[in-house]
Amino acid sequence: MNRIEGRVKVTGLATYAAEYPVEDVTYAFPVQSQIAKGRVRHVDAQDALAMPGVLAVLSGEDPPPLASGADGELALFQSREVAYRGQIVAAVVADTYENARAAAAVVRVDYDSDDHDVSLRADHPGLYKPDHVNPAYPTDSEKGDIEAGLARAASVVDVVYETPVLHNNPMEPHAALACWDDEGGLLVYDTAQGTTLSRDTLAQVFGLPKERVRVVSRHVGGGFGSKGTTRPQAVLAAMAARVVGRPVKIVLTRQQMYDVTGYRTPTIQRLRLGADAEGRLTALEHVVYEQTSTLEEFAEQTATPTRIMYAAPALRTAHRLVRLDVATPSWMRAPGECPGMYALESAMDELAYALGMDPVELRVVNEPETEPDRGLPFSSRNLVGCLREGARRFGWEHRDPTPGVRRDGEWLVGTGVAASTYPARRRPSKARAVVEDDGDFLVQVAAADIGTGARTALTRIAAEALGVAPERVHVELGDSDLPEAPVAGGSMGTASWGSAIVRACEELKSDGKEGLADTTEEVQGDAAFSRHAFGAQFAEVRVSSVTGEVRVPRLLGVFAAGRIVDPKLARSQFIGGMTMGMGMGLMEETLTDEEFGGFLRRDLAQYHVPACADVPDVEAFWLDERDAELNPMASKGIGEIGIVGTAAAIGNAVYHATGHRVRELPITPDKILMPRF
Repeated sequence: MNRIEGRVKVTGLATYAAEYPVEDVTYAFPVQSQIAKGRVRHVDAQDALAMPGVLAVLSGEDPPPLASGADGELALFQSREVAYRGQIVAAVVADTYENARAAAAVVRVDYDSDDHDVSLRADHPGLYKPDHVNPAYPTDSEKGDIEAGLARAASVVDVVYETPVLHNNPMEPHAALACWDDEGGLLVYDTAQGTTLSRDTLAQVFGLPKERVRVVSRHVGGGFGSKGTTRPQAVLAAMAARVVGRPVKIVLTRQQMYDVTGYRTPTIQRLRLGADAEGRLTALEHVVYEQTSTLEEFAEQTATPTRIMYAAPALRTAHRLVRLDVATPSWMRAPGECPGMYALESAMDELAYALGMDPVELRVVNEPETEPDRGLPFSSRNLVGCLREGARRFGWEHRDPTPGVRRDGEWLVGTGVAASTYPARRRPSKARAVVEDDGDFLVQVAAADIGTGARTALTRIAAEALGVAPERVHVELGDSDLPEAPVAGGSMGTASWGSAIVRACEELKSDGKEGLADTTEEVQGDAAFSRHAFGAQFAEVRVSSVTGEVRVPRLLGVFAAGRIVDPKLARSQFIGGMTMGMGMGLMEETLTDEEFGGFLRRDLAQYHVPACADVPDVEAFWLDERDAELNPMASKGIGEIGIVGTAAAIGNAVYHATGHRVRELPITPDKILMPRF
């Protein structure tokens, strides 16, 4: 199917959070901390209040009240303590955006500054073991004797891989427009990946019953996780609107987004792998060091994919966290699996070379019969099929395994492979389906379309469940007043919402007028299986022996992700994920300012993301996989698995081209050329 919302998007008729027409609207602009740690001594708003159009200055001098227990990143102005550079410490509300921004520039904030610490390192004295990692995985896992397994191995790899701070950078900036009614009800147009969760969060922050809050987010211009939870701009808009008694709009600048909308934590990952002469793993250890803030704890589940990938009699994973004077990390596309599989799949490539073994075959011989960590059966697992089909399509059999020997003029040429995985989750959801007066069907669910084509996929699911043409189905989403639904994230949106829609449509067919569904009991009753999508990514790279520049002329991915609901949408998701993975491998990096705190490279002129021209040939294929244990559609999520293995495949290809292993992302020319000097 073509995108149902395609026409309104390309003609500019799709309405995003900052674009809803509201009368008497005002504008807020935040003032951010210029220190990384300390406290606000005084906010002088006198000059700002004297400027044209200024209605109010919000700060900790007279903090607007919020309910107790709000998330530390959302409890604006409730404390004078500064937790990181860029934290919102005041805000100006004015009649125009320009007036608000100009006045914010003259607000004077005096600080008592303390020494700060913003540096993640593996020997940091503040490292600790969190109670769990996102969302609720055990922090550590262990079976067998790692040291004994390494001792009896024919080959051992002991390596450290590092990934930097990464930022989500959706095309649509984070924005909110808040209005209070005469009865004290709150309406917020927000950039949200889940209106139900956003409503619940805002109700908690402002101490309101859920039924008094409505969040609308019908179109979202990308999120990649950064809009998966409520961000400060929504709270600030609602807070300011209550103070001035008029609607308030706020649109964060690109630079402000780097500070207050989340990011992927940097990681330091040590892997120890041992294998016998036939390539079978004897031990696998994966220990991760990462950061969180002093405000809130967020522990990314970086080592969890290692628990399900390969058969090893001795297997240990661990996560250690340190609280630094930084903003709180959050979700970014394929959290956990993305950085964790980069390190694991790079280390597997190193083990293959140490053994003198083909990297594809090494993965095949370590295929487990059941999940290595918990021993659960897989609902379906077709990783070997993805590796074999990918190798066939990529022409892997013609590959000379010797690194650093293929040249095309100044260009060194190499190829690499990596496996990928992502959990196939679903969460409880509600949905409603009714027959309209003209005989068509209306399906309602508080889902979110963040650019993935959710409207189209859900329309197709409903049409199949009803046995009618898709043109007769109209899906309404993006409003918290609709039946409650989980966020668009974790590659579980379509599975969760689609399950509820199928059940609602089934009830409608039985009732004839209306169908209501709540899948809570169904989801809680799911049988105990290890549910995951799998894939294999292959990359060809060309590395300049003169400049160190890396080009990627070809990417190929083959995936096993259950039944594919719509091929056009699926291909878009897969190639989008692989393109983003290329950015992770070669370009993307947010530098931390060690001296002053906060982040450097705070816009798209400095933080580089890939364009279409950077990947001339990117192909995505999938195996025909039907998994009846998953959901009524037999589908698995596909939004994130495309990114998971790509950076490792590219890094492995760079080693094959050059004979030089880069273990710190991104792989930039200086790191390529460094061994020569």
